[in-house]
Amino acid sequence: MASDGKKKPNIKIEDDIDQIIELKQEIGLKNAVAIIVGVIVGSGIFISPKGVLLEAGSVGLSLSVWSMCGVISLVGALCYAELGTCILKSGADYAYIGESFGKLPAFLYLWVALVIIMPTGNAITALTFAKYVLQPLFPDCDVPSNAARLLAALCITLLTFVNCTNVKWATRVQDIFTVAKIAALIMIIITGIVKFAMNEQVESFEEPWEGTQTNPGSIAFSFYSGLFSYAGWNYLNFVTEELKEPYKNLPRAIWISIPLVTIIYVLANISYFTVLTPREMLMSDAVAVTFADRTYGVMQWIMPLFVACSTFGGVNGAIFTSARLYFVGAREGHLPGFLATISTRNFTPMPALIFGCVLTLIMLSSDDIFALINYASFVESSFIALSVAGMLYMRYKRPEMERPIRVHIGFPIFFLIICMFLMIMPLTNNPMECFIGMAVVAAGVPVYLIGVVWKSKPRWFYQQLDHVARATQKACLSIREDLKED
Repeated sequence: MASDGKKKPNIKIEDDIDQIIELKQEIGLKNAVAIIVGVIVGSGIFISPKGVLLEAGSVGLSLSVWSMCGVISLVGALCYAELGTCILKSGADYAYIGESFGKLPAFLYLWVALVIIMPTGNAITALTFAKYVLQPLFPDCDVPSNAARLLAALCITLLTFVNCTNVKWATRVQDIFTVAKIAALIMIIITGIVKFAMNEQVESFEEPWEGTQTNPGSIAFSFYSGLFSYAGWNYLNFVTEELKEPYKNLPRAIWISIPLVTIIYVLANISYFTVLTPREMLMSDAVAVTFADRTYGVMQWIMPLFVACSTFGGVNGAIFTSARLYFVGAREGHLPGFLATISTRNFTPMPALIFGCVLTLIMLSSDDIFALINYASFVESSFIALSVAGMLYMRYKRPEMERPIRVHIGFPIFFLIICMFLMIMPLTNNPMECFIGMAVVAAGVPVYLIGVVWKSKPRWFYQQLDHVARATQKACLSIREDLKED
């Protein structure tokens, strides 16, 4: 898979490059908060409340699950704050697992992220955006699949172009759409407060613990639905190298973002229950839209618009961060080296961004992308647990390592216990999905042996790869970030 990760093709793009070619530190605290909040708040909070309630069984446990999911995410993010400041590399889990356990486990994470997690996640979010945008045009029927895919593809290519052109443009898009989605949730919260004050709907809170599930499997799946809506709390770690003052801004962004999202999520769910009964929520496929239908009258169209804005911002944040994973993987020699090149004009990882765009567009052509992401969710949770386990391992193995941020030892232990519980429960309830996920991971081993370990590949292979590298670098006007060192 990889050519020599350290080989620099002999291409002279510009002889008079005065600036060092590297990814610039252009992400400030405000942008960092927007990335975390923007990636976390996708379509989940507008849809997932049904899944949490279905598995929790009661209003009281449902709200408790939403609160606990916020606490779990905060604890995990604080562990990643320590990891991100003692291992100051972009790539998040890929960098941390590689530093702790070596190249093969890191490659396996990159492999799963490459073939499933990143492209399918981006494709699903883009499809959600497309369906909400197109739904008003098809009020009496389902949105045609091809129309949704076409608009989703347009969304992905447009945002890839923005990310290729300018980092500041990409962060500005993230800032704008993050404000839009938070405004939507605040509107829901205010509406719920008004309705509660008018005492129009209190049925949901009369006996909040009635019907509470006691089955550990059901409780675990309610946490899965809730944590799905918090997914993305670790995405700022993918762009650590581009963060201004990372030792200060990484933990600050975490402390601002995740408590903010948790408070908004819990209040939004209380507002949902203020307007809708538990039965009505379980009958709805898009709780926020049903909420708007019941409260906003002729202005009900505003909620699908806000959901579309939310998912659009989520796609932008995911494209921005996933490209950095491909970039770092190529820089380490685990992907073709030309993916670790930077545009000399825009100082963006343009080849990696285009590569991610192509992967996502390929996933859009599949009818099974939702099944694929289900298979990978168990594996992704396992790798997050492995990253935190690596943090504990390095505390023991490398106690002298500089740690600008050092969390209490109880935090990673608590997080690992939660991860183990959430990993064991699906094995007992849906073992086939877990085994398929593990099979995808295992498939990465021969790819690693052939693509990375095997250095004596045929000459023609390297020649063809070099042709592709030259063509890509010429088209993107990109060179390796360390070219000025020669």
